[in-house]
Amino acid sequence: MAIGFCLLLLFPTPTVHLPLRSLVPEMPPLPTKRWESMAKGLVLGAVFTSFLLLLYSYAVPPLHAGLASTTPEDTAPCSPAPGASDADLTAANSSSEGCRPRRDIVFMKTHKTASSTLLNILFRFGQKHGLKFAFPSGRNDFDYPAYFARSLVQDYRPGACFNIICNHMRFRYQEVRGLVPPGAAFITVLRDPARLFESSFHYFGSVVPLTWKLSSRDKLAEFLQDPDRYYDPNGYNAHYLRNLLFFDLGYDSSLDPGSPRVEQHILEVESRFHLVLLQEYFDESLVLLKDLLCWELEDVLYFKLNARRDSPVPRLSGELYRRATAWNMLDTRLYRHFNASFWHRVEAFGRERMAHEVAALRRANERMRRICIDGGQAVDAAAIQDSAMQPWQPLGTKSILGYNLKKSIAQRHEQLCRRMLTPEIQYLMDLGANLWVTKLWKLIRDFLRW
Repeated sequence: MAIGFCLLLLFPTPTVHLPLRSLVPEMPPLPTKRWESMAKGLVLGAVFTSFLLLLYSYAVPPLHAGLASTTPEDTAPCSPAPGASDADLTAANSSSEGCRPRRDIVFMKTHKTASSTLLNILFRFGQKHGLKFAFPSGRNDFDYPAYFARSLVQDYRPGACFNIICNHMRFRYQEVRGLVPPGAAFITVLRDPARLFESSFHYFGSVVPLTWKLSSRDKLAEFLQDPDRYYDPNGYNAHYLRNLLFFDLGYDSSLDPGSPRVEQHILEVESRFHLVLLQEYFDESLVLLKDLLCWELEDVLYFKLNARRDSPVPRLSGELYRRATAWNMLDTRLYRHFNASFWHRVEAFGRERMAHEVAALRRANERMRRICIDGGQAVDAAAIQDSAMQPWQPLGTKSILGYNLKKSIAQRHEQLCRRMLTPEIQYLMDLGANLWVTKLWKLIRDFLRW
């Protein structure tokens, strides 16, 4: 729909002036060539509009997201070769010297939770060890916000096994479970729901139609003063504006917070995921992840990717924070549960040991920052010199920061630096993902300067 409106502005329908013979009998008939030209323009405009609308239907989420259909053939479980799968998770969770690195991982990539940074970590590990990724076909997500189905995986065949699944999806456990060997580690990441809502509102607000009606400079504050006035739960892309974590994890984001189903869903997440990371304690989360997967320190080094430029509008105040928390109460209950369990896990790991490992991770990250990043910090999109380092931007703005790679880097660090700084879309293409829809959509956006 948005493209249709834009096309009407860019290519307005020609006004046809018919000769009113009864009123102005002396007016001569319009030349035949003018009619032919107008007809050609109308036909070309209709064809071009139809093409873009068709492309748009592939490039953006569908209006109604239902369960993805599957066939009996699609339900065939992963059949790893004998001895090919990792040992049971409990064996890999040991911190002893005999611990073996985990290579089978499902990362449920949630929105606006530093998940792109974690994705880069998984890309690097998989590339380093020659692992098999389950990539989406055509786009950089699994037809989100539709539910995940195995048939959405690029080059999928019944019984196929993959080591790593990590792109955006709306989670559907049984479908995902059937793509990885037994003992695969399931992980995800959560964020304070009020802060997540703020980030999602600014990033996705331009593609949620009701938010277009907000007139004040601080649209977020206006929305939170009376969210029911602007929010339609059945509206286009409305899932981005309420309980986004619950939605991403595959649950009904419009449930009554007092429903017993909410607690059941939270306990279900706890039973399915071996580790739930917290964005606010990202370094501590990576230390726990490193321990769970029996990885090395180099495997979890990172630079913050897909970060948004600070908004000129102040962050949520106390009252607006309270309103945002209440508006996203399902996510709030989810987050509070896993915040508590996270710190129980830190206690079991050891506070002193955690502080030591976090300090080591931060020192290593700082060292890589000095080695890799020109200027030592993230910059606006306009200041990024290499298009291969240009991150994907939200519609209508360039608010996502990126990096410039130093021009002179020692050979032993050059490959790692480039991989650590490569944005998601470019890295997916480097790894062999077929993103023809995403690339074509980018070309159109660049041409129309969206």
